[in-house]
Amino acid sequence: MSLASTVSIGKKQDPVVLTDKAVAKVAELLAQETGDEVLALRVAVKPGGCSGFSYEMFFDSEVAADDVVKTYGDVRVVVDAQSAEMLTGSELDYSDGLNDAGFHISNPNASRTCGCGSSFS
Repeated sequence: MSLASTVSIGKKQDPVVLTDKAVAKVAELLAQETGDEVLALRVAVKPGGCSGFSYEMFFDSEVAADDVVKTYGDVRVVVDAQSAEMLTGSELDYSDGLNDAGFHISNPNASRTCGCGSSFS
């Protein structure tokens, strides 16, 4: 379960909630980044992928005025307004087991996902 699973922005549900494992892994990866920039994890939805849309995650130093920003300890998560609509209620988890290692998004808005789990419709 997440550190902030019950916290919402205004009256709306957060676009994406990070589990404790995801927060720990993102914090670890951020610590490995060099430079003076203050980085945030950007989670976005882009057109493409075998099911219509795909997830994108990367470190970003830019935050737009209409971005949704959520903080989990030392980790800032940034989601653009358009992606936030498609991600509302989603959960980002991290697994380091032998099967399905890596980050995974559970999106209640996805009516269909592909076998690799990185695209949806």
